[in-house]
Amino acid sequence: MNRRLFLKSMAAVGATALSRYPLLQAAMPKMKITRIRAYQPPNPNPLFNQADTVVTIETDAGITGIGEGGFADTLRQPAGRLIGQDPQFIERLWQDVHRSYFYPPGREKEHAHGALDMALWDIRGKVMKLPVHQILGGMARNYCECYNTGGAIAGVTATTPLKERAAATIAAGFRAFRMGAADTPANTTFNTRAKVLELREHARAVREGVGKDGDWCVDFHQRFDFADAIRGCDLIEEFAPLFVEDPVRAEGFNDDLPKLRKMVKVPIAAGEEWGNRWDFNRLVEEHDIDWMRATLPNVGGITEMMKVAAICETHFVGIVPHFTGPIATAALVNSVGTYSGPLLMEYGFSGKTLPHLPVCLDFKNGKLYPNERPGLGVEFDASKCTQILEVTKFDTNRVQTYFRPDGSITNW
Repeated sequence: MNRRLFLKSMAAVGATALSRYPLLQAAMPKMKITRIRAYQPPNPNPLFNQADTVVTIETDAGITGIGEGGFADTLRQPAGRLIGQDPQFIERLWQDVHRSYFYPPGREKEHAHGALDMALWDIRGKVMKLPVHQILGGMARNYCECYNTGGAIAGVTATTPLKERAAATIAAGFRAFRMGAADTPANTTFNTRAKVLELREHARAVREGVGKDGDWCVDFHQRFDFADAIRGCDLIEEFAPLFVEDPVRAEGFNDDLPKLRKMVKVPIAAGEEWGNRWDFNRLVEEHDIDWMRATLPNVGGITEMMKVAAICETHFVGIVPHFTGPIATAALVNSVGTYSGPLLMEYGFSGKTLPHLPVCLDFKNGKLYPNERPGLGVEFDASKCTQILEVTKFDTNRVQTYFRPDGSITNW
């Protein structure tokens, strides 16, 4: 083959590749972040580190990314580090926000950082005209199985007996029924010993409700002392829970969870109050938990969540992320939906209206489905919210960023 024919044939191959793989031709154009705003949604979640604050990142290309998490005081500083930056360098920006200040971010600020990271991924998807899950390698499942937390189910009220409630949840298409082991009104006397005894009878009723092949899980809410946590796990073992969530206090999880794992046989889930991967890396590696509960934006966004998922995949630990708000839930479908291991999503929006999000979640019959909308697949109506923050200036206040010889960021 002569040179001209060779070059012509190679050009044809290249054109075919570009048509088959749109990622190859969707190069990110240069752009700058110009403004970041935060909004309080209608009926905001009052829990500080579970904020459903809506965050928008605007660019000079007219593309706006949407994220969720943080509050004005925790968002202001990390948002300031993004102004004037090119949003395509998501990993580099994550490292800058994480490392540029004297103290590493605590969990509340990590939560705010996660909202910004989410919005950066939304921008990337919109530029490439692809859903984030395709950019991350594509969904590893047809849909995300869910269990219900706080969402309405037809025919079920707070006074419906547990057995009937469990049966109705499974009939609605959810993978599992979830109950609390220590449900008691706040600011009332909590008798741990009595609750442990009560737990066994509740577990029996729920097993009957979900049926022989159904799944159920139970949240201990960290309210049992260590000895009672062991006893509680042993008492419900015969009813085969899918997992026991937060059986011990979060303050001592690195010590108590490994001990508990050696003493009980039920699967253990933990992590909803943890931050990034360093909070639970050792527990996953040692298989001291069977399900990892960390979630968006708590861990620091999609960038960090994919690293968390890689650790879990390496050690065959399932992911059952704790949900925060609806945008974060959409981001979870796009990110952990690509995870190849066991996955169960927590869902709490059944029967609830989201006036500020006319387009958000694709939920049906107890399952969350991926979609082909660009980015996170979310549309935001700011007119339904109250703006609480606007950042337009780059933050250089007491910031010292250090670089390795190759330009990568190292510690302060």
